[in-house]
Amino acid sequence: MVNKRIEKLREKMREAGLSAYLVPTSDFHQSEYVGPYFKCREYITGFTGSAGTAVITMDEACLWTDGRYFVQAERQLAGSSVILMKMGEEGVPTIEEYLKQHLNKNSCLGYDGKVVDRQLGEKLRNCLADQKVSISSDRDLVGEIWEDRPLLLGELFWILGENYTGESALSKIQRLREKMKEENATVHMITVLDDIVWLLNIRGTDIPCNPVVLSFLAVTENKVILFIREVSLNKENREYLEKINVQVRDYNEIYQFAAELKNETVLMEKAKVNDCLWESLDHTNKIIDKMNPVSLMKAVKNQTEMEHIRRVHIKDGTAVTKFIYWLKKNIGKIPMDEISVSQYLEKLRRQQEGYMGDSFSTISAYGSNAAMCHYRATEETNKVLEPKGFYLVDSGGQYMGGTTDITRTVAMGPLTEEEKTHFTLVAISMLRMGHTKFLAGCSGANLDLAAREVFWKRGLNFNHGTGHGVGYMLNVHERPNAFRWKEMSGTAWEFQEGMLTSDEPGYYVEGSHGIRTENLVLCQKGEKNAYGQFMKFEFVTFAPIDLDALDLSLMSREEIAWLNDYHKQVYEKISPYLDEEEKEWLRESTREVNV
Repeated sequence: MVNKRIEKLREKMREAGLSAYLVPTSDFHQSEYVGPYFKCREYITGFTGSAGTAVITMDEACLWTDGRYFVQAERQLAGSSVILMKMGEEGVPTIEEYLKQHLNKNSCLGYDGKVVDRQLGEKLRNCLADQKVSISSDRDLVGEIWEDRPLLLGELFWILGENYTGESALSKIQRLREKMKEENATVHMITVLDDIVWLLNIRGTDIPCNPVVLSFLAVTENKVILFIREVSLNKENREYLEKINVQVRDYNEIYQFAAELKNETVLMEKAKVNDCLWESLDHTNKIIDKMNPVSLMKAVKNQTEMEHIRRVHIKDGTAVTKFIYWLKKNIGKIPMDEISVSQYLEKLRRQQEGYMGDSFSTISAYGSNAAMCHYRATEETNKVLEPKGFYLVDSGGQYMGGTTDITRTVAMGPLTEEEKTHFTLVAISMLRMGHTKFLAGCSGANLDLAAREVFWKRGLNFNHGTGHGVGYMLNVHERPNAFRWKEMSGTAWEFQEGMLTSDEPGYYVEGSHGIRTENLVLCQKGEKNAYGQFMKFEFVTFAPIDLDALDLSLMSREEIAWLNDYHKQVYEKISPYLDEEEKEWLRESTREVNV
């Protein structure tokens, strides 16, 4: 099927005079997760991961993806003509290098300029300039061959009250205008969906799991213009927007608006604005390429948001704890597989007040499937759970009052010594990060060693970041805060009080097992003394870490004390919401342990 689709695409490429066609994983807003309408890369390659870029030439079809998806991509590309390009691996060219090697002088590269960000578009133009390769960005060729393409659906957005936001939209807009003045910007074009809905105190359902609304926003010194589809509006929504002085225009009019701007200083983020929109701007405008100020404003949760986050995580922790108890009690007694147990977890979350749905697609992985960091269970891959080895579940919920993300790895029965060692290293790593104390000004790159050193000392590593920012009733992956050892996007931003971040080290052995333990942490101020302001983290995730899988001989006294203290909090916070049998199980599962 994939090979036939690629051949149809090549026919379109011949008609258009293209030598290569690039297909990213994106929508018009450079969103990480996209709705069904935008899954062109998945359609043309068969790879279902959330990150990847395809390049189709007349001779080859290649897919670039990162280390989270190597195993998954190899499986899903098997039997097709698509070649996997493992990003960052030795000898693997970048997309730019590949195109430079494979495109002849005066040839043409094509892509849909509405789904390619300007930063990539500029990179491609610059690297291919010497070969005089032209760029054609006005056609969505995959869309032209996609006969049963899903519709671009949408629903009404809803308004979030100040009892949840802690700040009015008018106040947020005023703060944004102050940031614009600091940059001498007269117009700010915002295309990032979670930035837009946070600023306006609205939420929607236009992308699965992400409560956002397909829209663009333009902010000037005296106007706010929301470009939005009619399907998202009703009388109440229009009245709300009018109340906060927001004008409404059709979603697709953003390109006309941009073209009409003259002699303005426009604040836009090259990596988050699509190539077509950037190209629409007149040359008389000065462009400031910087991260949207809203992104940082949004990442720093206020006191109202933090209190809701704490409450929501008790609800979510209750559901996850009940789930672990159910697994332990029933493994080997009733039929269980990856899909059925993840459905049961979702059922438990639905029982919690304020639950609105998953915050991302649950990773439910038994045994060797867990070695794929971002595995998705399908009817073809669905494994039966047995009373042995590990089961890993990475899941989260959207609630009125917050977004959750938690991973637990559960011993379903006997384990090997190697499995116990790896589980213990992951637990130590997570606890060390969560108990890190640091001076204000530290970034994620400074802090990542606290978690990763446990592995590096043994010549080991895990091929993903240690943590990412988490939104507030928003995207489960939120910038700019992150724990990563490499200086890259997200790691250069200092941690501030109110930032919510995942703490999720892991370890993966292909063909055998995968382990990850994840808590969310809120950054808080600690003591202030002659050396400066110290910072610390507060765990907000509460569910037991499986004592059956730990090798306590590998843990220091301090690490065991951290574990005992955490489990004491788990019992205190979660047990009031359990029945007597569950409560007794949790008491044993969070008992104090010693070397």
